[in-house]
This record gives sequence, C-alpha cells and structure tokens, in this order.
Amino acid sequence: MKTDKLKEVIIYTDGGSDPNPGRGGYGVVLIHGGHRKEISGGFRLTTNNRMELTAVIEALKALKEPCKVKLYSDSKYVVNALTKGWVQNWIKKRWKKVKNPDLWIQLVELASKHRVEFNWVKGHSGIPENERCDQLAVEASKLPDLPPDTVYERESAPDTNFGFKEAD
Repeated sequence: MKTDKLKEVIIYTDGGSDPNPGRGGYGVVLIHGGHRKEISGGFRLTTNNRMELTAVIEALKALKEPCKVKLYSDSKYVVNALTKGWVQNWIKKRWKKVKNPDLWIQLVELASKHRVEFNWVKGHSGIPENERCDQLAVEASKLPDLPPDTVYERESAPDTNFGFKEAD
C-alpha cells in the first residue's frame, strides 16, 4: 500500500465489562482533520478483553479506505500483542491456546489493510479522548436488550454432558 497518500486518522478505543465477565461495552473515537466520529456498542455477557478487542475491530471497520492510523488503547493485552510479536507467534501456532481467536483473526485481517501504529495510554489518567471512550463503553454496557456475544456465550456455556463424550 502506498503510504504517502494515505489519510491520517487518530483512533482512541476502550472496552470493559462489569463484572468481568458480565455486561460489556466498547467505545471508539475516530479523528481525521476536523472530523470526529464516535462508535459504541455492547453485549449482555462478555469479558473486558473481548470488549477491548471489539473496540479496535469496530474502529478499523469504520475506515472506508486504507489509512495511516495512530491508535491509542489503555489495554496492554491488545497493544502488547500487536507490538511485541505475540500475534505472529499465535498465528504460527495456529491460534492454539489463545483466548479470543475469533476476534484476533478479525483484528489481524483489518489491521493488514492499514498502516497502524498501536500505542498504549494509561487509563483513567485524564486523557480526554480515552476518558470519552470509557464513558461510551460504560453507557453502552448499560443499554437494555443488549445482544449476545454469541462466540463467548457458546464457549463459556457449562458442560451439560457431565463429562461424557457426545455420541456421533
């Protein structure tokens, strides 16, 4: 991808659940020039990490063309995985023993379409856009009739076979 003509976008993301796992929400702020867009959503049962990942995924999905992105997240889980080579190792190991592979696969695919610089910021430290993302995430988590995080709910459902192997 040519990088000299790419639009420059600044993105802040945050996600959380209360309790963890519990009702969850994510918030995103995208800034390009004088334009600003906010995105949020939530699920009835999910985890903090799934919401942090979902925030980044939804932010990158909102970009209509390849962009140069400076992304700020207060999730060390997300930022370290992408900046310290963890994701490349997970890919080599075919996502074995990795939590949230459904979301990581989406994130890797979306990030490959852009030139993304992932940056960690300290949460709840007065950074206005990070604070706004937190507010969006909390508000979204409290909405009525939140949809299911179907992958999480399916994978975290209690074993109803009482330890017996399913019949073929």
